[in-house]
Amino acid sequence: MNRAEVYAQFCRHYSGPARVFRAPGRINLIGEHTDYNSGFVMPVAINFHVWAAIAPRDDSTVRVYSANFSEEIEFDLADSSASCRHHWSDFIQGVVRVAANAGHAMQGADLLICGDIPMGAGLSSSAAIEVAAGLAMLTNSGLSMDRMELARLCQRAENEFVGARVGIMDQFISCCGRAGHGLELDCRSLEYRLLPLPAGVSLVICNTMIKHAHAGGEYNQRRAECEEGVRLLASKLPGVRSLRDVGLFDLERYSRELPEKIYRRCRHVVSENARVLDASAALQNGDVTALGRLMGESHRSLRDDYEVSCAELDLMVELAGKQEGACGSRMTGGGFGGSTINLVANDAVEPFQSTMAKEYESRTGLAPQILVVSASDGATEVAA
Repeated sequence: MNRAEVYAQFCRHYSGPARVFRAPGRINLIGEHTDYNSGFVMPVAINFHVWAAIAPRDDSTVRVYSANFSEEIEFDLADSSASCRHHWSDFIQGVVRVAANAGHAMQGADLLICGDIPMGAGLSSSAAIEVAAGLAMLTNSGLSMDRMELARLCQRAENEFVGARVGIMDQFISCCGRAGHGLELDCRSLEYRLLPLPAGVSLVICNTMIKHAHAGGEYNQRRAECEEGVRLLASKLPGVRSLRDVGLFDLERYSRELPEKIYRRCRHVVSENARVLDASAALQNGDVTALGRLMGESHRSLRDDYEVSCAELDLMVELAGKQEGACGSRMTGGGFGGSTINLVANDAVEPFQSTMAKEYESRTGLAPQILVVSASDGATEVAA
């Protein structure tokens, strides 16, 4: 999609000039389910986006038209009784409500939302909606907010209004991504560093076409299990506030104090934090082989210890491991469906796409969506 297309859609549905914004989706190279445990992650903003075109109104009404769903909703900024409806508009209304509750005076608007991020594919279309709409609504209201604060606001909207207890990774990378780079983020301090992606390999997404939903009980259950692990470990290890504070040695030392399932959940998070730091070193050294090995270890941990994979994701990883030029593969996103991220040598991308699509469909009956993506900049206004 491009600005001209989005602007034209706005003009067909509303009248008057509009400003246009966009926010990217993301893949996560490594560091899954660690963000809400104050750990480390390594996401990449991708060149698939949610777009928001907006024009101010003279009243307190916000009208939002989704071009993807061909549906319009309307709400009044003065009505504080709104609640989650389990609808696409929750992500937008949640951001507006949380911003207003934080003291940001919002102005009425006509807003058009559209995007090309596959929904339910584990590529964080929800965070991109929040960030694009949040940036558009704030700017429309004459308000400015740094990208880190915007990420926090959008995370709160998904936690408090939508009801999904997600960490900050998705909103942060949608706000702060950089073209050509991955981003190593400390989810406790929010300190981060940009890491150039290796030359010679491409990022290839394999969408299983199995949809997932963060607001489902399984995602929130995993967070509750991690919190129970922290509670039990803190009785033995003073100063432990999250699994970020636990090393593998101490986890093994007190493993018998934990129920077996809680122990496995903790083992994934603790070992995944270590893998992110090792992956950062591998990227800095240009060691694609080491990065690929760590991605494989991450997927097995997510499959066996955290139990958030599914048969289709496991099959995608298995098939990728047999392809010439594939350097690494793992599920990306919350799990229970969605996509894998694959590192593939540039000269092997086309045969990789063709073979993966053919073999996956023959095994499952599902035609996958296979996308070659590049690292993108974070959210921005797109000028004419």
